[in-house]
Amino acid sequence: MALLDLDKLCSDLPDGDWAGFLRDWDRSLRAANHSETTRYNYLLAVAQLARFLIGCAAEASKDPTLVTKADVESFQVWMIETRSAATALNKHKGLQQFFRYLVEEGELDASPMERVRQPKTPQKLVPIMGDADTKKLLDSTKGKTFAALRDEAIIRLYYNTGARLSEVGDALLTDLDMNTESVLLHGKGAKDRRVRFGPKTSRVLARYLRARAKRDGAADVPQLWLAERGVRPLAPNGIKAMLKRRGAAAGVASVYAHRWRHNFAHEWHKAGGNTGDLMLLLGWASDDMPRRYAASAAAERAQEFQVQMGIGERV
Repeated sequence: MALLDLDKLCSDLPDGDWAGFLRDWDRSLRAANHSETTRYNYLLAVAQLARFLIGCAAEASKDPTLVTKADVESFQVWMIETRSAATALNKHKGLQQFFRYLVEEGELDASPMERVRQPKTPQKLVPIMGDADTKKLLDSTKGKTFAALRDEAIIRLYYNTGARLSEVGDALLTDLDMNTESVLLHGKGAKDRRVRFGPKTSRVLARYLRARAKRDGAADVPQLWLAERGVRPLAPNGIKAMLKRRGAAAGVASVYAHRWRHNFAHEWHKAGGNTGDLMLLLGWASDDMPRRYAASAAAERAQEFQVQMGIGERV
């Protein structure tokens, strides 16, 4: 099932401008080759604003061109109180793009977002998925069933490459090159990159590929990952659900693919790796994310040095 179902997204919006503008904007986003995930996040933010305004019986509930700064700020406060500041920030960015589109289309002279401040988010150390928890998950995949072979291959690929959920989840069979032990990842902004994986991951992938090849009709399916039965592709959301199940079975809390991405950056910085090279490997265009991830490694190094110095332990 596709992530973005525009009919479902607009189903409870009143007939008129909100649904119409969403459909027009999605056409523009598709023409600009935005990924399905980006489109979904943008469109969801706008649909949520519309529902919020409808619930408040606001003047702008039927027409997005009537949205005011106060409307957006009220929505932002509600998001912070009912979700989180981080979620509110995500919605803020989506709404910025939508109202910029309305300005470009000549529907607005100025965006109501121009004077709406981004919500501040608390600075937290980035959680990682280290060796100990990863081993527990891998131990849960022991066995020769198709699901066990597949899940071990998926977990090792995330662990070994630091790739995003969708990059591994949407990989095609032809993206995998077992001769060079590398995989072509399709990143954000239609930016592809090829990354290497190690011998353990290569061996597990080979086992999975042999099991996959034994399924009737599997050769005709371009997606790399298959569901437990038949030849239906396993989508990123299916992988997300699988990781959650594996985590529950292994006694590991909060298992999601991005934690291995954090771990990759964390280990890279701990080993003194070059930030520019890390950006290439993880598909980052801005150095904002490397700086954020570096704080986690820096904190651990400081703690280790603190123990070595023995401050407060000499008397």
